[in-house]
Amino acid sequence: MAVKNQVLFDKIKACIDNFFDLNGYSPSVRDISVVIGTPKSTVQRYLDAMRKSGIIKNGKYGIETEHISKTERAVVCVPVLGFIPCGPLTEEEEYVDSYIKLPRSFLGAGDFFILTAHGNSMVEAGIDDGDLVVVKRQNYASGGDIIVALADGKNTLKRYFPEPQNKRIRLHPENAEMEDFYVTELYIQGVATKVIKDL
Repeated sequence: MAVKNQVLFDKIKACIDNFFDLNGYSPSVRDISVVIGTPKSTVQRYLDAMRKSGIIKNGKYGIETEHISKTERAVVCVPVLGFIPCGPLTEEEEYVDSYIKLPRSFLGAGDFFILTAHGNSMVEAGIDDGDLVVVKRQNYASGGDIIVALADGKNTLKRYFPEPQNKRIRLHPENAEMEDFYVTELYIQGVATKVIKDL
């Protein structure tokens, strides 16, 4: 096909990539036809030509472009469970607000949930009000980890420092204007691993 038809080639390729990004699988000939407003027979001719030239190929998920072949398909739907206070211990109900799809390679192994940070006690750890905090669900932590802590039926996000010699746990806010506070026992709901934020 002549170079003058490059515009249609580009439209079809963009349609395939965009459709895949939105749906997780490649479009059918009919899908492409509807999106770009071109008859199915014309779309099929162009797809055949694109296969011959190596622009696309048939893959596990249907039509595959270079973009699709490099896109990670192993994604995890991570629940967003509402707000976590970055300040004094406060009561919060756990509920699923929504789900966010994240690549498995971004998360690593484990079970995860996301909380929206509320407050400014962890700003020096890079966690600002409104940030999404990715938490690995586990009931243990190492000293210095940032944890989601449940104490006396209330929860918070703080850096964790056990002090067994004093029979207490120090919860440290990452804000020079705030003081540490102490509890005698708590339940670790998870350890913060990543922060997703707007710039």
